[in-house]
Amino acid sequence: MIGCTHKASEFKQGQATMRSLTTTLLVALALTGCSSGGGGGSPQLAPAWQSGVFQPAANFTNQCAKPRSGTDPITNTPYPDRAGTLLDEKNWLRSWNNDLYLWYGEVVDQNPANYATTQAYFDVLATTAVTPSGAPKDKFHFTYDTATWEALALTGSQAGYGAQWIILSRSPPRSLVVAYTEPNSPATAPTADLQRGEAVITVDGVSLPNANTQAEIDMLNAGLFPSAAGQAHTFMIQALGGVTRTINMTSANIATASVQNTRTIATANGTVGYLLFNDHLATAELALFNAFTALQAANVADLVIDIRYNGGGYLDIASEVGYMVAGATRTNGKTFELTQFNSKHPTIDPVTNTAITPTPFYSLSLGFAPGLGPNQPLPAVNLARVFVLTGPDTCSASEAVINGLRGAGVEVIQIGSTTCGKPYGFYPQDNCGTTYFSIQFRGVNALNFGDYTDGFSPQNTVAVASGTPVGVLLPGCSVGDDFNHQLGDPAEARLAEALAYRQAGTGVCASPPTGISKLLRAQSGAAMEARLPASPLRALMLPRPLH
Repeated sequence: MIGCTHKASEFKQGQATMRSLTTTLLVALALTGCSSGGGGGSPQLAPAWQSGVFQPAANFTNQCAKPRSGTDPITNTPYPDRAGTLLDEKNWLRSWNNDLYLWYGEVVDQNPANYATTQAYFDVLATTAVTPSGAPKDKFHFTYDTATWEALALTGSQAGYGAQWIILSRSPPRSLVVAYTEPNSPATAPTADLQRGEAVITVDGVSLPNANTQAEIDMLNAGLFPSAAGQAHTFMIQALGGVTRTINMTSANIATASVQNTRTIATANGTVGYLLFNDHLATAELALFNAFTALQAANVADLVIDIRYNGGGYLDIASEVGYMVAGATRTNGKTFELTQFNSKHPTIDPVTNTAITPTPFYSLSLGFAPGLGPNQPLPAVNLARVFVLTGPDTCSASEAVINGLRGAGVEVIQIGSTTCGKPYGFYPQDNCGTTYFSIQFRGVNALNFGDYTDGFSPQNTVAVASGTPVGVLLPGCSVGDDFNHQLGDPAEARLAEALAYRQAGTGVCASPPTGISKLLRAQSGAAMEARLPASPLRALMLPRPLH
């Protein structure tokens, strides 16, 4: 449900905006937040704060301390910002969140004048409740700079090298490795040639495992997470065999390849399809269409979808994936997901002002991106079961795929580790140049199930100390992430386990459980709650819910 996530997403895997490392957070190589503002309309005189008394959010919309000028490059219309104050922006946040936040009754109403920034105030506009496992119930409350968000959402691009970093160890000696790379990026250029599992040893001469001063931290952050294209940095990289090399990379605007490495694997009892699916971005629709067209032509007997790093995105993309897995017979007339808002909005979607109706399994394309128009029949492999490779970055719309298929009677076999636990979504909202992500709805499948706030877990997952399983148990096996093999390699631990599980046909796992994975995506908290399409999607001029 949404992502980045990262946020995301998450991510975020979904806990923050675009962030830079600080001394206290470098231990986790997490990202710190940033924020800005936006607005429009005629300025209103802000009333004095009264606890529990809320003016309509429209009274403060687009009234900005620093109004943007010019034209929005996405909508090709002037920015709606008008002159206002920082308090106007915070008053808008207060009223908007109180109206739409899923758990608005769990938020302590606090005077916005007591907070120095919109980000600081937004951070307290969330529930402090926890899940049955003790984790925060809302891990997905975050913001993005609107210009950055729109570029990411509609094109899948952001400044970087095309390498997705993953943390293996948060405390010294820290360890950060490559999870995967984007094709045709600085990371895959012959001069860098980064491979999955390779570790970053130094950045511009600073030791990543042992850095501890603020100056060192700032240098690491600047190198690992460039803020714009054209920034050059030097890295010492350690290959899987232990050999080190020094490379130079210059950041660029990287377009995400949401679907990679679609392939078939011949086995004794039929052909198995595999695809790596990393984002439910608008640009994923055509890539998924092409991938499933190839898998349909190969007449695959089973399918493995690798969503271990997929932090979410469009719920509509998730619905299309569900259809392309299960086909028309199993999904016809069935609900993929029904969104449920807070008690103030039982029947009407408060963002679109339309009646709340279930999201079906879409059998026709929606036309999100160039190359695939709307209303094109989607391919399908027509399977009664599917294998999913998961991890803690599997979030939101990715979990909606799992839940939606289970609601339609498709068996989902989970190989990997517990997912992030986000049966929730939102409509991102810009105000004064910041896009806000605040949980607005929960999603349930055709069986009215959506209670997986602690994620989905393979059936043999090691329980937490209290004896309570981490998440909703599914058939499958707990297997750690294998950085010694490339994704899609039949010898990679999670894919190998899926193939072995399928071959045995007994539901018995070939290896003992690895315990609860604690790997964290380093690139963006909500990762990827935040690597998601903007809402409203300017290209379609329609608000689209994000998971």
